[in-house]
Amino acid sequence: MGAAKPRSFFHLNQLASSMAEQNHSPGKELQHWTRAEVPGKKSWHSQAYTLGAISNFMSTFLTFPIYKVVFRQQIHAVAVSEALRQLWHEGPKYFYRGIYPPLLSKTLQGTLLFGTYDSLLCSLSPDGPHSLGHRWAAGLMSGVVEAVALSPFERVQNVLQDGRKQARFPSTFSILKEFNSYGLWGRLSLGYYRGFWPVLLRNSLGSALYFSFKDPIQDGLAEQGLPNWVPALVSGSVNGTITCLVLYPLIVLVANMQSHIGWQSMPSLRASIQNVWDTRGRKVSLIYRGGSLVILRSSVTWGLTTAIHDFLLRRSHSRKELKD
Repeated sequence: MGAAKPRSFFHLNQLASSMAEQNHSPGKELQHWTRAEVPGKKSWHSQAYTLGAISNFMSTFLTFPIYKVVFRQQIHAVAVSEALRQLWHEGPKYFYRGIYPPLLSKTLQGTLLFGTYDSLLCSLSPDGPHSLGHRWAAGLMSGVVEAVALSPFERVQNVLQDGRKQARFPSTFSILKEFNSYGLWGRLSLGYYRGFWPVLLRNSLGSALYFSFKDPIQDGLAEQGLPNWVPALVSGSVNGTITCLVLYPLIVLVANMQSHIGWQSMPSLRASIQNVWDTRGRKVSLIYRGGSLVILRSSVTWGLTTAIHDFLLRRSHSRKELKD
């Protein structure tokens, strides 16, 4: 075991072939494609990062309108109809305002999330099989990397999407100019990394939950003989929905903390938690206001992301087989 050399993700060796003969489930075969290894090859492969970037880019672009309505509910604690009325009143000029930061950040998120997860999983368990503990640890650590790298993008995005900030901060440049006017510590704590600790907790736990249960759900559905895209779509949707609902209070907290800007309006983490609790009438049900759209957005986003990633991975493997 110790003398074994690392092996690549996307090449089927004799061991994977014999295991596939014993189990013809599409889900199981997909696991071998992503994690099987061949002697003499490096365990890191850039394709894992590329597929994550493409799948997240496509799903983010398609679901951005849903996201913007949900964000308005989180900030203003209003009903769906009122959030839609606000967007309608602002006009089409502002409907896609703020799309570039999430489009860029979600593309980078997919790159880091899927690529880093695969790399960490291979490091934790080079020869497989990958236990629940391995998947949880790799997902947790990939979420930490994601939070550190992408928190500034989310910060800018949340300021842009707050209708109350449109006059003062009409563009991304105006927000960056404000942040850069602070001192070094202020740029981090009050600017780019405002609300970092809730982001870190949300991302690490969310990634750990997603990757821990994505493959088991997908494998179970694949054994039912369903079309290849169905298990991935359902697995991503179920995982995204459950994860988002569990972590929804953190999502609301982050949105409220990161919408603040300026030295004079920066409540502490504790004060922010208290403020969210008070403005929601000290009721859990009001914290979860907008939950129906959150379920829809999470189901669609993670369902599409997982299905697209699965589809691209299968195409990549098919092309590789033809070349071989």
